[in-house]
Amino acid sequence: MSKVIIIKGKGVLSDSRKINTNKLRRMYQRGFCRLTGENSPQKALRALFANNEKVGIKINTIAGKKLSTPPPVSLELAQFLHTGDIPKKNLVVWDRTNRELKTAGYNLNKHRKGIQIFGTDTQDVGYSERPISHLQIGSLFSNIQKNIISSSISLAILKDHGIAGVTAGMKNYFGSIHNPNKYHDNHCDPFVAELFDTSFIQRKHRLTILDALVVQYHLGPSFHSSWAEKLESLVFGLDPVATDRVGWNIIAKLRSQKNLPSLEEEGRVPSYLFTAQKMGLGEGDLNKIEIQEEEI
Repeated sequence: MSKVIIIKGKGVLSDSRKINTNKLRRMYQRGFCRLTGENSPQKALRALFANNEKVGIKINTIAGKKLSTPPPVSLELAQFLHTGDIPKKNLVVWDRTNRELKTAGYNLNKHRKGIQIFGTDTQDVGYSERPISHLQIGSLFSNIQKNIISSSISLAILKDHGIAGVTAGMKNYFGSIHNPNKYHDNHCDPFVAELFDTSFIQRKHRLTILDALVVQYHLGPSFHSSWAEKLESLVFGLDPVATDRVGWNIIAKLRSQKNLPSLEEEGRVPSYLFTAQKMGLGEGDLNKIEIQEEEI
């Protein structure tokens, strides 16, 4: 049975939504321990990563500063990975463009020592020279995902999406190709699943972490304060489909609490998750997913 961990950190966000990094660090430590079954953060990290790996942390900065991966969330994760003896120079926080990264509050770092932060459009990075074809996918891949990193974490914003229904860890990889606009027909089904199934993603993907500190549960993927809920949670999973299915369930509960129609009623179920299950990428049946919750 697939296992998904929800760590709730009451007080990790102030009233002004400033992040308490000490609390956030403890959330990462506990999430990794619960996910791996190890009794120390260092053992948990060693269970997932070798110290000679180059780890990419794929974030999401497309929606502007108010609904992008906040720098403390990704950089605290990178610092935590470093405690597992991964050199800082082997840690890459990245997304599509340097402009979007800077708008979200990131200081770029491509050539200096320390944690690397840069976009695919950085000079001498870019996309693959030729399209990679797989099933119905035909795209140029970011050379960060294709060549630079050896393992990948999808650190995704959990939010409602007007077309896909839900955008979370798997759809986060739309930011690794040059033409995601091609893949939004039929609620992004089967495209999210087929993109994840490509070798440059599936064989490198190590785990999903959903940023549910603030969840946009309606009118996403852009930010609307009236429909954004402070949940102060992180969701961890080794199974990419199960993790996103739990994310969908979180949004479904919020919509129900706010007396909003369900995604089924609005005709935008994230059916790509069921396609992903049929393709053998993970578990999409909520009844077959073990959800463990802990508050710290």
